[in-house]
Amino acid sequence: MRALEEKILQEGKILPGNVVKVGGFLNQRLDVEFLMEMGQEIARLFEGEQVNKVLTVEASGIALAVTAAAALHVPAVFAKKHASANLSGDMYTAEVYSYTHKKSYTIMISRDYLTADDRVLIVDDFLACGNAVKGLMQMVDEAGATLVGVSAAIEKGFQGGGDALREKGIHVESLAVIDSMDDHSIQFRA
Repeated sequence: MRALEEKILQEGKILPGNVVKVGGFLNQRLDVEFLMEMGQEIARLFEGEQVNKVLTVEASGIALAVTAAAALHVPAVFAKKHASANLSGDMYTAEVYSYTHKKSYTIMISRDYLTADDRVLIVDDFLACGNAVKGLMQMVDEAGATLVGVSAAIEKGFQGGGDALREKGIHVESLAVIDSMDDHSIQFRA
């Protein structure tokens, strides 16, 4: 999605440690109109796949997942990272290591929200090493649901997570793939 690449170059910031800060439009301050365009593009990329549920992990993936779900006319579900009073009953859980936060989380979803009848599209803001996606895939598998594919706004191709999923035969569509970056520049996959 050329428009996303341009927005990353214009509004994003490169931080030490191969971090791309896009909080000004994607995951803290939300450019809602642009997010809706991204959600429509994800829906187009998975058209005909009979997706009936979009799945993500809190918190930064929720906005994009909701726009994709809206464009697909299906519910969005997110895995929580922290237990709370409103979480009860039987849960799917998985351990996920966050590259950004340098810590592990136990993510959880009520078994009521993910079932064997679901055709699931996993959507997240970033795909780097693929740890969040692997945790969500574990839950999809445990539920007996069908994984239709994975979509990310920004894939850090140089970290290999997306390519590893593709090698396993998983349909992965990232809207922008960064092949390399340094302190001053970003190179996108052609």
